[in-house]
Parts: sequence; structure tokens; C-alpha cells
Amino acid sequence: MGLTSQSLLFAMIAVAVVCVGLTVWMWPRFAGRGPRAVLGRLGVIAATQLSIVAALGLAVNSNFEFYASWHELLGLYDGAPAAVGKWGNEGKAGPAGDPSKGLVQPSGPEGLDKVHGIPTGPPDKNGKVETVKIVGKRTRAVNPAYVYLPPQYFQKQYARQRFPVVVALAGYPGGIFLLGQHLRLPETASQLIRSGKMQPTVIVMMRPTIAPPRDTQCVDVPGGPQAETFFAQDVPDALRSHYRVGSDPGAWGVMGYSSGGSCALQLAMIHSRTYTSAAALSPDYKVSTDPTTGNLFGDGKDRGRRREEHDLMWRLKNLPAPQVNVLIGTSRAGEPNYPAAKEFLDAVKPPMKADSIILDHGSHNFATWRRELPAALQWMSRSLTFPEDVVGSS
Repeated sequence: MGLTSQSLLFAMIAVAVVCVGLTVWMWPRFAGRGPRAVLGRLGVIAATQLSIVAALGLAVNSNFEFYASWHELLGLYDGAPAAVGKWGNEGKAGPAGDPSKGLVQPSGPEGLDKVHGIPTGPPDKNGKVETVKIVGKRTRAVNPAYVYLPPQYFQKQYARQRFPVVVALAGYPGGIFLLGQHLRLPETASQLIRSGKMQPTVIVMMRPTIAPPRDTQCVDVPGGPQAETFFAQDVPDALRSHYRVGSDPGAWGVMGYSSGGSCALQLAMIHSRTYTSAAALSPDYKVSTDPTTGNLFGDGKDRGRRREEHDLMWRLKNLPAPQVNVLIGTSRAGEPNYPAAKEFLDAVKPPMKADSIILDHGSHNFATWRRELPAALQWMSRSLTFPEDVVGSS
């Protein structure tokens, strides 16, 4: 049974209920003071608690899809975070794909069948959400994605038209399911496009790690996962090869929440010729290492330079400002990163432009990000240019 399957969840709930019942029924038998009675009490308590914790864990994971498969949960795609000393030249780069079979390949449901509010019915009236795998031409990394295609994408009058595109990144360790179900990105975008508050846009929802369970932080790890190259080069190439999306960087934006927002800022500021707009909800402003990331910058003499280049405040103070537009979402109360957000916004200088969504109160959670999302999507729509090139143009 799959890790997120309903049958596994119901089976584990049934096991927990049986364990509770057996504990109540057998408890009088272990009322004595001898070693067997003590061991019996400890045994039934342990079995009951383990079954309840397992059921709760499966329920939470089924709802949020932190791990989509047993492989991800068990860390079979990459070295476990505890082995950070062995990462680097000996570290694996995550699951590898075959670009010769296409840079965008069909995928299973990836949890889309459990997402509420996605467009249904005729695509030319309501739009459509596809599940695909994106394969890196350079990195050979494989990442699942939901791709929202607006109704205009399927309408005859737009048959040769290319569309602006937004790459949307989840936080870590969440996956694309969270963007659909809990951030409600396809549902919100569909409503805004239908009401004319947002231009027709292709939205590609992805997770920021390319080597789960490792948090790759959109960084090219020396001898390890090349996450920065994947998102800055492979993803745009793959999408242009398969979908009618614009070629000019002015039609490309990136957005995300939490660590996905941090990646969005990193990608736009470092690769301004790929993404010209970035919307970041509750981001950090520099890449830090921890047990989930391992050694992201290597051990060579350029380690310090690599770390500095992924510190956005350092970039603003020491490098020419990139010609990009950024949007920062934060809250005066409830968000611990408000002082850092203010410092970042104050440091922005031309030709870079910055706007903000600042709530009076909001925590680091989906309730806050859902409040910010409509304004962020409308800001992104105003920032991106609708492509002038059409299919078949040179």
C-alpha cells in the first residue's frame, strides 16, 4: 500500500482502535507487582502508543503530503541528513531521469485526485491542471509538478499564442500537494483569471528540493544535487519545449512560501535573465545549513564566496542591483522575520524594485499565505509582460 493511500490510513486506525481495546481488556491481568505484570503493562502501553502515533502520523502526512512515497520517507533517494559528513563529492544527486524520453513526461496523480477546488469540466471554459515530471537536461534531476493551464490556453483564438509563466515553489519539506490543497493556488488563480483580475498565465507548481529528503535550498552543491541549475536553466528549457510559454524573460516569474519563497528570491536576484519577477511569502534572506541541508557549500577555498553569494543582504550591499521586481509578504506581529524583511526592503536600490504585503498579524502558516496569495498573484500579473511572440515565429 502506498504511503498516502486511504487503505493504509484506515488499516492503521483500525490497529490503533484494536490496541486500545486490548489494553482496556487485558489491563486487569497485569495488575500484579511481579516482573511479568510490569513488562506486560509496559508492552501494552508501548503498542497502544505506537499504533496511535503511527495513525496520527499517517493522517497528517495524508493531509499535507510531506512525503509522497515510502522511498522519500525512508530516504532511499539520497544520503540521510545524519550522514552530512559524507555528502559532497561522494553525495548522490537525487533521482535521475532520462532526458531523451522528453523533458516533460507524464506522471501519476501525485495527490492531485485529493486536491479540492481544481478546475473541472471543459478545459476551454475552466482551464486544466496536469501532473507531469520535469527532467533536467543538464542535471538529469527529476521533479514532479502540477501545471495549471488557463482556459485561454485551449481556446481557438489563442491557438498560436504563448503565455506568461509562473514557477511556484512549496516550502520544505512539503510537496506540490500543499500548493494545490492548502495554498489553493490553482483555485485562486482560476478565480482571478475568470474575473479579469489576472492575465491568463501558466502556473507550474513544484517542490524546492530535487533530492528528497535533503533540503537542497535551490543551491548547486559541490559534488551533489545541482538544484540552482535545475530551476534556473533546466526547468525553463523543459517548459518551453512542451508548453506554449514565452521565450522572453519578461514573461517569467517565480514565487513561493517559506523556503520556497527564499528560493524564489535567490533565483530572481541571481538569475535575472531567467526570472524578472519574484513573489516571496515569509522567506529567509540567506541560505543557511542545518541537519536537513547538509554541507551546501563544499569544503574548498571558495566555500566562503559561495555562502556570500547566497546571502541576499550581502548581494544588495556589495553587488550591482539586478533589474528585477520583487514582492515580500510578511506580518508585523506573528512573523519572526518581520525585522529581516524590513531590512531587506530598505536595502533595495534601483534598478531593482520592491513591493510588500504587510499584514498587521499573521503566523507562518497557510492561513496567512492564503490571505496574501490573491494580492501576490495580481502583483505578479502586473509585473509580467504578455508574450508578443507566437508559435511558429522566428
